[in-house]
Amino acid sequence: MTGIDGCLAEAMTIPGARGASLVDWTSGLALGVAGEGPEGDHEASAADAAELARLAFENSAFTRSTPDAGPVEDLIVTARGSYHLIRFVQTAFDSSVFLYVWLDRAEANLAVALFRLKDLTARLVVA
Repeated sequence: MTGIDGCLAEAMTIPGARGASLVDWTSGLALGVAGEGPEGDHEASAADAAELARLAFENSAFTRSTPDAGPVEDLIVTARGSYHLIRFVQTAFDSSVFLYVWLDRAEANLAVALFRLKDLTARLVVA
């Protein structure tokens, strides 16, 4: 089991990681940050990522869910020079938290990053 700081520190060891944050998608607030934020601002990127997460999570095309999980597991945005990964975290309460990782596309391996995010969020304890 890993806490927020440990999770973010481990996320920064993913090859190509430039920044990471744990975000509450209902409020858009970053609960913790590590590394750089895109455009130099973790709070703004957390709010932007939360808006994207809300849109995907509430979109009827993605709302088919299983009894033990929400409708969306991951979001992947590919930009010219970067990957932006959002991994929703299952929690004991309302599950409105996601791990957001910004990766340098030239240095990152998308498959490895997704695998590592899945493992990280499975071990994350949000209190």
